[in-house]
Amino acid sequence: MLPNFELSCDEFKKYNLDLSQEKYDKFCKYAEFLVEYNKNVNLTAITEPREVLIKHFIDSSLILNYIDIPENSSIIDVGTGAGFPSVPLKIMRPDLKITLLDSLAKRIVFLQKLCELIEADAEFIHGRAEDIAKMSEYREKFDFSCARAVANLSVLSEYCIPFVKVGGTFISMKGPNENPLDSESAVNILGGKIYEIHSYSLENDSRNIIEIKKISQTPTKYPRNSSQIKKKSL
Repeated sequence: MLPNFELSCDEFKKYNLDLSQEKYDKFCKYAEFLVEYNKNVNLTAITEPREVLIKHFIDSSLILNYIDIPENSSIIDVGTGAGFPSVPLKIMRPDLKITLLDSLAKRIVFLQKLCELIEADAEFIHGRAEDIAKMSEYREKFDFSCARAVANLSVLSEYCIPFVKVGGTFISMKGPNENPLDSESAVNILGGKIYEIHSYSLENDSRNIIEIKKISQTPTKYPRNSSQIKKKSL
């Protein structure tokens, strides 16, 4: 399904990433399963082999080039969809403890089957981020939260920052069409601080990885319910 091992290694090397045979084999299984499952459950618009490799697997893995993630860190992927970026991160860094959160049960079933197929340990949560973030077993319990989503940063921050421990980090993967500093006041209200904006190019497309440090506890009233968030962002 993916380009052969040598070609895939070359693509990873372009972005200063190393790909072993074992990791390549897992990515192959991931790609094949994703494209096949996508015929019945809408998971991705990207199904061409090289595009899957670059726009899903390499793009997700690039977090490791910009964010210092200590060994055995816990990461919750909020609105993970087809498992991006957390499952590629798990393949690249098996020591990471990943939790996959999504509101659609069909996607959670896909993720459970996928992780069994590639032998990746993970926790799966079916629910809405604004509800799960209020639960004591998940609120401010993770070293990192991450999201690769189209919602603006203030909205994503309200969903994601409450999961992060004080001293932890929210990692937001964004395109170029939004100025992260426009959401700075919302991030601050939620107990975060925009620490660094890492800009890079993927196949000549501009991308940003926004690193937000959690510097104080999130006020208990956040996140609000989804209708309030949609009606008026912070």
